Amino acid sequence: MPHILIVEDETIIRSALRRLLERNQYQVSEAGSVQEAQERFSIATFDLIVSDLRLPGAPGTELIKLGQGTPVLIMTSYASLRSAVDSMKMGAVDYIAKPFDHDEMLQAVARILRDRQNAPASAPVAEPRASNGKAAPADKGSAPANGEIGIIGSCPPMQDMYSKIRKVAPTDSNVLIQGESGTGKELVARALHNLSRRAKAPMISVNCAAIPETLIESELFGHEKGAFTGASAGRAGLVEAADGGTLFLDEIGELPLEAQARLLRVLQEGEIRRVGSVQSQKVDVRLIAATHRDLKNLAKAGQFREDLYYRLHVIALKLPALRERGSDVNEIASAFLARQSARIGRDDLHFSAEAEQAIRHYSWPGNVRELENAVERAVILSESAEISADLLGIDIELSDLEEDEILDSALAVSSAANASHEPTEDLSLEDYFQHFVLEHQDHMTETELARKLGVSRKCLWERRQRLGIPRRKSNATSE
Repeated sequence: MPHILIVEDETIIRSALRRLLERNQYQVSEAGSVQEAQERFSIATFDLIVSDLRLPGAPGTELIKLGQGTPVLIMTSYASLRSAVDSMKMGAVDYIAKPFDHDEMLQAVARILRDRQNAPASAPVAEPRASNGKAAPADKGSAPANGEIGIIGSCPPMQDMYSKIRKVAPTDSNVLIQGESGTGKELVARALHNLSRRAKAPMISVNCAAIPETLIESELFGHEKGAFTGASAGRAGLVEAADGGTLFLDEIGELPLEAQARLLRVLQEGEIRRVGSVQSQKVDVRLIAATHRDLKNLAKAGQFREDLYYRLHVIALKLPALRERGSDVNEIASAFLARQSARIGRDDLHFSAEAEQAIRHYSWPGNVRELENAVERAVILSESAEISADLLGIDIELSDLEEDEILDSALAVSSAANASHEPTEDLSLEDYFQHFVLEHQDHMTETELARKLGVSRKCLWERRQRLGIPRRKSNATSE
């Protein structure tokens, strides 16, 4: 069980973080300052240190030196995000901005611990994460065909994605990653960075939707002393911090128009001008942007600069939604199950056949993020080795299945029940549906008919209407 040290002076935050980590099978110790941590613990013996940047006395970055190689994850507010980037230059393994959600913290912790465990590995390849950017279990790895990409899945759309990543990564071309929320856009961005010539330089990730509009220009481009109220000192921005590396702008569709104009200058001239400054300075940054919105339509509506859109759209990568990835969903679910099982020390958990089918055919509107949450919840609530569809909390009707699979299911039921001696191999789905309903509605309720056909009652009613199959009067009152 990994041992984590939390160094945070705010008791409420420290306690909440401790409970979160302990619930996820981590051993946790805590301190309110660097000095207290030194007095109470041998700092170098921990597997990971999670520390606030601003602490009473010495700053959290002191733990980088005291840890003697122990990875340090720095926590900071957006107001001091620039200082967090500076801490990475001092040796911090990563930073996480407050306020952070639980998934974000657990993702960072799992990734850092895994990277530490795999540190002796030879080649600097992309991090082996699952396709929503969360850490994948070490024993699962990735499909052989995309091992250096580090994304789980082998469906044709993803194979096409891997091919494009390999071609685009070595270049300095701007990349626009499009896809629904939760599909793993940041993971693709990190793969592009890790497979590029900039891999040893920083990749700075910024969620444009998470920074207040009044702060975003100064955070991205920096500001001079006195540029605005409260600017008591000059500060470099995150674009400058990414100099020589990669700048990843997530949810770029939320970037205000004023900031878009400054970003366009970075792309066109390779230079930035801090807020309140009259001087420009050169930067060498490779830009990767991501969005779930239609930037082209936003540009037509005047909500996004058209010239910036075309600058970003040099290379466009479209991430498929999870519902479009076929059997990949089961592979990803198995990876999450393996990881959650390892956290609670079990190796007997498995999905029931019904759960496997539900996972495969549910639409997953929240994509991989929703899948991971469903698996985690099921593992926590499971009282036996078999995880059922009910435990996954998937609200799925079998009417969502592909047409041929409904027919296969219904034919199998019919055959098992010896309900009909007529050959059914040449029947279409609608032929079979009509044949089955007319033959069985005398002695089955609508609920039983729907269940046998593998559809919902609503679907049964709709198909009756479409095919003109009347309900028997005797059956109509038997519900």
